[in-house]
Amino acid sequence: MAISGFHFGLSIARKLLSSVLLSSAVCLTAPAMALEVMPTGNRNMEQPPIPEASRVRTSSFQRTYEKKFQKILRVLKRDRTLLNRIRVASERYGFDPIHLVAAIVGEHTYNYDSLDSAQSYYLKAIQYSGIRLEFELDDEHVSKFVTRPQFDTCNQFEQSSRKWRCYEQVWREEFMGKVVDGKQFPLLPFNRTFFYPMFAGQSFGIGQLTPLTALKMSDRVETISGFSPLSPDNAMEIYKRVMDPATSIDYSAAVIADAIEAYKTVAGIDISTNPGITATLYNLGNPWERAEVLRKKREKEPEVLPSENYYGWLANERLEELRAVLK
Repeated sequence: MAISGFHFGLSIARKLLSSVLLSSAVCLTAPAMALEVMPTGNRNMEQPPIPEASRVRTSSFQRTYEKKFQKILRVLKRDRTLLNRIRVASERYGFDPIHLVAAIVGEHTYNYDSLDSAQSYYLKAIQYSGIRLEFELDDEHVSKFVTRPQFDTCNQFEQSSRKWRCYEQVWREEFMGKVVDGKQFPLLPFNRTFFYPMFAGQSFGIGQLTPLTALKMSDRVETISGFSPLSPDNAMEIYKRVMDPATSIDYSAAVIADAIEAYKTVAGIDISTNPGITATLYNLGNPWERAEVLRKKREKEPEVLPSENYYGWLANERLEELRAVLK
């Protein structure tokens, strides 16, 4: 989506993604640079535009963003078990828990309505336990699809994040909206094509994660939290992990840690001081590609810093209320 005031667009990021992914290591694309600490607060004086889809969804249910904001705060305040999981996961992944609170509040303010408690997500997960779920396109499973020769470079990567990011890029460049070997492929992103078998347009759990995001974070969560690796061949297990608060918080924490690492490694900026920026990246995704775009821009304009979108702007603007949840 186009975000006013945000310094990098996906259209630009996609052009640069190959150089980031197909090198032997992402960090090798960036020269050594002094680490700059991101200032606190918002860069934008006013909130950047909220996407039309979010406004329509909210108004159609006769809700307001303020009511949704207050509702998720109430959910967090009364669910002490969830708050403890947020604190533990944040410590485990090495950042202030305000980043996780900001990401969760943003999702439930703009993109989803919170259930009455985190436990409701677990009950919802149980409801899906008997459903057959497969990640496939026209009966071709994604695991088989990515064995095509176009994905050979991707399959050399061992790290789950790099491998699945590479799959996404190859899909965009070689298959999306194109005819390949006589077959017309849909003009949809990789995630929408393979990872929405029954729930088009949805993400899941208290952190509103997609199955593809969970697969990207699989190695990091295995290493830090000790969870078993995720496999696209076991869709139900992926849904359970992202819907059960006992596990989903770790995957959300991994997403934030991944974004912080990307900006330190590639762009030379420590964004762990600004929950509005980490919330923005949680909302938009693709932190490594965005960090690469920013790095190139900073080569010409060293003073340029990341800027929050509407989602991250809220986190910084209402920061004291978010911090009060953790007290």
